[in-house]
Amino acid sequence: MTITCTIENGIAEVVMANPPVNALTVAGWFELARIITEAGRNPEVGALVLRAEGKGFNAGVDIKEMQNTEGFDALLGANRGCYAAFAAVYECEVPVVAAVHDFCLGGGIGLVGNADVIVAATGTRFGLPEVNQGALGAATHLARLVPAHKMREMVFTAEPCDVSVLAAYGSVARVVDRDDLRDAAMEIAAKICTKSRFVIRRAKECLNAIDPVDVKRSYRFEQGFTFELNLSGVSDEARDAFVEKRDATYSK
Repeated sequence: MTITCTIENGIAEVVMANPPVNALTVAGWFELARIITEAGRNPEVGALVLRAEGKGFNAGVDIKEMQNTEGFDALLGANRGCYAAFAAVYECEVPVVAAVHDFCLGGGIGLVGNADVIVAATGTRFGLPEVNQGALGAATHLARLVPAHKMREMVFTAEPCDVSVLAAYGSVARVVDRDDLRDAAMEIAAKICTKSRFVIRRAKECLNAIDPVDVKRSYRFEQGFTFELNLSGVSDEARDAFVEKRDATYSK
């Protein structure tokens, strides 16, 4: 797994690369949070582009790591790691432009939902498969991308939607060919960098302060239900079924 950050012309470019589907380990989530936070604090940076290499933007937590770890350490680590990474995007001192391709699932929604601007490749799918894995979370962030009833449908069915749906709602700034994705994100970031660094940082702080929903508190509330589901035993069966590539058998 690699998460890199390069800075050029005032733009910090953070790239995730964790084959096969860019699902992040516990350590990966914390590392992503650290890198984004440090980049945002760099006075030379005026905007940050968050993207991924390989298959998909982000497939959420590494379920195999969770099932191969005894006890609840991996669950606790993943919850805290996701919380830290989502918060790092939201609280990044400069605007974050997310460049999304192929799919954005689970934890990926947490990252993108907290970004300031989103560009995506044609055919990209966005979704929360959490209920299939006996978990909850990131509905807080999906609600920033789609209206309430669409969000509920996506949570209950665990079915993803095409980027064209988000574009119709105005959540995605641009939908471009995959080959043009990075350029589109860098173009928006470069435009932001032409503004006063001081003004842009105050603008980011101001917009966060007037948000109608406290995304950190809201997401933390959701995580509490994930802990409840795990204690019930439902989550373990759901994750085992995922790893073993079979249908889950629920006793409740």
